[in-house]
Amino acid sequence: MYTAPIADMEFVLNELAGLPEIAKLPGYEEATPDLVKNVLEESAKISAEVLAPLNRVGDTEGVRFADGAVQTPGGWRDAYRTFIAGGWNSLPFAPQHGGHGLPWLVATAVQEMWHAANMAFGLCPLLTQCAADAIALHGDDRQRAVFLPKMVGGEWSGTMNLTEPQAGSDLGALKTTARRNGDHYLIRGQKIFITYGEHDLVENIVHLVLARTPDAPEGVRGISLFIVPKFVPAADGGVGERNDLRCVSLEHKLGIHGSPTALMSYGDDGGAVGYLVGEENRGLEYMFSMMNLARHTVGLEGLAIAERSYQQALAYAKERVQGRASGRERVTIIHHPDVKRMLLAMKSQIEAMRALTFTAAASFDLWRRHPDQDRRAAAGRRVELLTPIVKGWCTETGTELTSIGVQVHGGMGFIEETGAAQHYRDARITAIYEGTTGIQAGDLLGRKLLRDKGAAAAELIAEMRGEGEADGALGEAVNALDEATQYLLREELARGLAVSAPYLRLWGVTIGGWLMSRAAKIAARREGEFHREKINTAEFYATHILPQARALAVTVVKGAASVGAFGADS
Repeated sequence: MYTAPIADMEFVLNELAGLPEIAKLPGYEEATPDLVKNVLEESAKISAEVLAPLNRVGDTEGVRFADGAVQTPGGWRDAYRTFIAGGWNSLPFAPQHGGHGLPWLVATAVQEMWHAANMAFGLCPLLTQCAADAIALHGDDRQRAVFLPKMVGGEWSGTMNLTEPQAGSDLGALKTTARRNGDHYLIRGQKIFITYGEHDLVENIVHLVLARTPDAPEGVRGISLFIVPKFVPAADGGVGERNDLRCVSLEHKLGIHGSPTALMSYGDDGGAVGYLVGEENRGLEYMFSMMNLARHTVGLEGLAIAERSYQQALAYAKERVQGRASGRERVTIIHHPDVKRMLLAMKSQIEAMRALTFTAAASFDLWRRHPDQDRRAAAGRRVELLTPIVKGWCTETGTELTSIGVQVHGGMGFIEETGAAQHYRDARITAIYEGTTGIQAGDLLGRKLLRDKGAAAAELIAEMRGEGEADGALGEAVNALDEATQYLLREELARGLAVSAPYLRLWGVTIGGWLMSRAAKIAARREGEFHREKINTAEFYATHILPQARALAVTVVKGAASVGAFGADS
């Protein structure tokens, strides 16, 4: 089972992410402490009582595919109806589109609960929210009027269609075409790995599809973005005629079995009706709005699945009797020092990831809503810098921690019936989709560091150094990050890419240490068991996790040569 860690969520929201300041931003005035507390508590209930019990069902039953239709696992349709009836899909959207107008920071805490309770289920509202946000930002008035109320309410779901069989992550190689036909375009082509591309939870599915117009330039500069609904909306706003698109097959996957991953075909009978978003040839720019929001939430998935795995490992360690401690009678395994170490490794990094994902969400809100242009610009730089770190570090760490969760169970962790293995299998995809860790690391180096000559990185390093001067472990980690950053700013891009993944990890480990140090200092001024545990967990992070920063910096500065010496025929 799953219990939302509300105490830690509230601590991070209020003490580290600055929710009181975020609630003062224009449009967020409804985010009062009482309302936020109620939202968290109610979300915790639906996560524990409705979504979590179906996690195992989704894994064992999976989805069924026949004649182009997809049937989700037992109980999922009822759960989804409960989900949208509670308005959970609409939390961060504007009231004029049917939303509740709450900060993305609050939505982030709620999303963590969904994905911890049932990650395969949570992928549907994740993509719907991201697609709705993209239409809100880049669609025209008619598109917003037709699609947003249904998508915000969750009656219609959304998808992201980028990848094609021959292209993979190389979006410049896309071949799907779009030809103008009156007030719309006709779309032809195939897309693979489309999460919730077909399913039975909603009455309509709104696909955001990347395609090329006939006279488009080569490469990524010639990509446009189109809204391609499963059913063309009727004049009254409801569901109209079936569009010319279909699900050809579903993928058979290592994990997230309850989530349908579709091969989609568009235009087999003449062309699927699609509506251009914005201007032609700017599709990748628009899609990046959706992709970056999705990348943050996928990083959150890494945190969430690790939290679920930790809760199960902790419960097992408290009940599994095995061995003796210090010559005494037989004890539960939580009394063994190495089991304690593994559990603290999970707990400390989970809390660090939560602090990072929530503070990144706060910067997102400041970027979108702060009335001062300079504050918005600064927040935007911070969001751009943190997004690949959130996505890359949290997903890689989440996978490692779910592996530790299996280890805590010992041999029983390798047995499917315990459920520990499912978390490990489900977590593995997070470091792959929405851009692999290598892609995130390349983005961090090429677009976020070199593009502004390290300005945004220098701002955050200076902020961390201000607190790290009085903290030996943190100070050493910040210095190591600074040294690695200065090296990469002097180095050629090709050599830097060889060590960009360790560099991304260095950022994650160091920021995690900075935020845990901040948390410990705040907790030291408070009383109670929660705050004592926070101090101890921060100390564990400082002594067991943060020292990795120095070793990672050595790899960044000295590791490119051996990678470059490895030949293609080796």
